[in-house]
Amino acid sequence: MPVRYYSALVAYDGTDYHGFQVQRNASSVQGALEATLDAFTHRASRVVGAGRTDAGVHALGQVIAVRLGWAHTAADLQRAWNAHLPPAITVRCVVEAPDDFHPRFSALSRTYRYTVRNAGSEDWRTLPRRSPLTDRFALFEGRPLDEAVMEEAARHLVGTHDFATFGQPPEPGDGTVRTVLAARWDVTDEALGLYPGRQLVFTITANAFLRQMVRNIVGTLLAVGRGEWRVADVANALAARRRNRSAPPAAPQGLVLEKVTYPHWLDGLIHGNSSTDIQLPQGTEVV
Repeated sequence: MPVRYYSALVAYDGTDYHGFQVQRNASSVQGALEATLDAFTHRASRVVGAGRTDAGVHALGQVIAVRLGWAHTAADLQRAWNAHLPPAITVRCVVEAPDDFHPRFSALSRTYRYTVRNAGSEDWRTLPRRSPLTDRFALFEGRPLDEAVMEEAARHLVGTHDFATFGQPPEPGDGTVRTVLAARWDVTDEALGLYPGRQLVFTITANAFLRQMVRNIVGTLLAVGRGEWRVADVANALAARRRNRSAPPAAPQGLVLEKVTYPHWLDGLIHGNSSTDIQLPQGTEVV
């Protein structure tokens, strides 16, 4: 049976998983992908992912790779995999990948999205905090938020900086310098909520992220929106390069790994388009 190298685009609801990466005595997305693959190929396979999402964090565009013996088409592999996977995980597509492709190290950028349900009411304590149609995928914030100052504060994060204040490196000894290519807030009406309100969606793209970097950034920007921090405090915290200078992290359920971008020829292979609109500054290190 021929051994081939495959890449797959995966989406998942991370609520009931202890993150993407395999962990001893805990359920993980990687573990579920490997266990189901082993079940119908009858041999052990190792899945590699582009990002190690934390417990409770979701993905729309996680990219994985696996080498396995498979005598059928990539589309057949996708169908068989999805037939065995739990409902919270789906393989969106499968393609054969070049031998030198690596989901993490070949990536140019990652995009995360964080969703906040905002009641924007001075009487927020009297509102129902639970919303069955949105609670798994958004953070509830009842207090009024000033999205204009949150947007202004987010602009301080764009560029190449040492983000040690907002996270830890994925591996001991790794650096904490990252390049944020874009960071913005968008506001929409909340269509599925139990009361009038809105959704604030934070989207951030970078060459790579530190552990819990996005959640710490969102927690800090929400503190600005509530009036607990000033815009200048964000710039000062970033410059301090000390973990204790960040506001508490936002809860995991609002966070989604939206997309991982690759060089144009790989991006078209994996995402079905022919080019990428993200251009990294020359000399940027991808880690």
